[in-house]
Amino acid sequence: MRFVIQRVTQSSVSVDGTVIGKIGKGLLVLIGVAEEDTEETADKLVRKLTGLRVFEDENGKTNLSLADVKGELLLISQFTLYANCKKGNRPSFTEAGSPQKANALYEYIIAKCRENVPSVETGSFGAEMKVSLVNDGPFTVLLDSEKI
Repeated sequence: MRFVIQRVTQSSVSVDGTVIGKIGKGLLVLIGVAEEDTEETADKLVRKLTGLRVFEDENGKTNLSLADVKGELLLISQFTLYANCKKGNRPSFTEAGSPQKANALYEYIIAKCRENVPSVETGSFGAEMKVSLVNDGPFTVLLDSEKI
């Protein structure tokens, strides 16, 4: 499982020209699921995500978590995080989880995040989405379940 986490001052996601999710200060998270991922994998990454201290304190140090700054989450499913570009110039996505597995874990992640974060917005699984953001920093972190 992979999370690309971007600290934002604002972010939104649209489908067919209609905004379906919008946040202010917080984290935009792109979520990639592999076939071998489980709810236990998701739990580990959600704990890390919600506890990350990536917001600046009064001294400019990244010491504050999402809860400390009353930040919001925007969660977007993105199978392309498992693109394999080793062979040729056309990415292969065979390492990504099946749509059924990925959607089930995406919904699980949303529910788990909502247990700890008051404001959680989402994209639409499988839809053609337009994601907009103002990256704060810029500050981007990759969480890979194989590396934490």
